[in-house]
Amino acid sequence: MAKNLEMSYLLDFYGRALTEKQREMMEQYYNDDLSLSEIGENFGITRQGVRDAIKHGESSLLELEEKVGFAARYRQVQDKLDQMEQIVRKAKFDNAGAYGGYNSGDFDRTLNQLLSIIRSMDESED
Repeated sequence: MAKNLEMSYLLDFYGRALTEKQREMMEQYYNDDLSLSEIGENFGITRQGVRDAIKHGESSLLELEEKVGFAARYRQVQDKLDQMEQIVRKAKFDNAGAYGGYNSGDFDRTLNQLLSIIRSMDESED
């Protein structure tokens, strides 16, 4: 199942690099959960023909990701943004209410956490 999600994810990023027919077959297989036989009927080809097209498409997507790495980079950025959002939410929560109130040390620590995440995003572009 995880492989199916990964391939669907790569299809979202690099699907336009495939032929239209290949992309449509892969979308039907990974996103619409159609069987090889059903896809073969839709395209007027054999089940084996569909399998070959999908396998070739998978190889192309994996090769693109290996060379370009956009999907992995996007995930990294999303993870860092999620971390930053959690820090900001915690800071807002900690600062709310009658007893809330950041002192300068708390504020400084929070900003340093955010800066650390931002810097790590820049460093991961190697």
